[in-house]
Order: sequence, then structure tokens, then C-alpha cells
Amino acid sequence: MINRLLLAVLVIAMAACSSTKQTGEGVDIEDRQPAEFSIEDGEDGVSIGGIGDGVSGGETNGIGSDGSYSFTELDDPDSPLSERIIYFASDSNVIGNEYTSMIEAHSRFLADNPEVNVVLEGHTDERGTREYNLALGERRAKSVRDFLLLQGASVSQVEMISYGEERPAQSGQGESFWGQNRRVEILYTNR
Repeated sequence: MINRLLLAVLVIAMAACSSTKQTGEGVDIEDRQPAEFSIEDGEDGVSIGGIGDGVSGGETNGIGSDGSYSFTELDDPDSPLSERIIYFASDSNVIGNEYTSMIEAHSRFLADNPEVNVVLEGHTDERGTREYNLALGERRAKSVRDFLLLQGASVSQVEMISYGEERPAQSGQGESFWGQNRRVEILYTNR
């Protein structure tokens, strides 16, 4: 009896916390503002944060006169779009400075081609528990996703999945192998 009463009180408290005050006034779609993010460019790499975290620009490499890319650039080895792997430091989801222009190019390509989608696959090395590595792979994929969205890609274009340590790029022991496995791969699902 007491357990049921406690459960009922808990459910009511949770419902009260989750409800919002209704004022009867709607929000016009034109009044919506996009979420604001910032990119912090530091010695260790790029961090994505909320408002007030500071913004530093990166270099961009445009192909067309307007900075746009075409589908042929996806396979052109001279194009930043042909690069689709972002590597990470051990136990980190901070994007290194060397990847900012490449990710910006992918974001611009996605913004210019709204029918194109990508899957971001997060990976880790074999050290750590399975659960920890799945979470770390997801955090890495989220870092890349947030960067893509900040630069103009649409939420509907980006899917994420974490494989943790389950799909290594290299098998073996030591930093040279582990470093190749700590990555996010950008995979285009339709062209």
C-alpha cells in the first residue's frame, strides 16, 4: 500500500516537473530562432559549445566560385570532400584543428544538396569497457554532427551510430594501431 502511494506521488511529481505553463499564445514559425552554437578553437582542437563560449574561424577551401562543391568532388583526391575520416586523441571527442576545413566542406556540400544524407560512424580503440567505448564513439559522432549543423547542414541529413571498439580499422596492439581506430567516418548514404 505504501509503495503504491509513493509511486503515485512520484508520478505526480514527475508530471508536474515536465508540464509547461500554457499561456494561450502560440509562437509564429517566423518568430523561431535557430539554436546558437559556437566553435572554440584551442591548442587541443575544436570544441563545440553553447552561446558565450567564443567563436574562432577556420580556413575554408571552396571549389566553385561561390564556394560550393559538386558530386564529382566526393571522389576527387584533391578535394576536401574525398577525406571522410576524423581521428581523435585517446579518450577525447575534441575535433583536431586539422579537420575543421574538411568538415566545413562537407557541411557546405550538405547545405547545397539537401537531398543528400550522411551517417557518422563513431569508433574507439579497444581500451575501456564496451559500454564506455560505445558512449565515447557516440560523443565523437555528436561532436562532428554539431560541427556540421553549425556550418549549415540540416538535422534531417545527419544520422549517427556508435560502434565503439566493434569495428576496428586496424587490428593490433600499440598506439599506431589504436590511433587508427579512434575515429568518426563520414559515409554518404545517397548520391
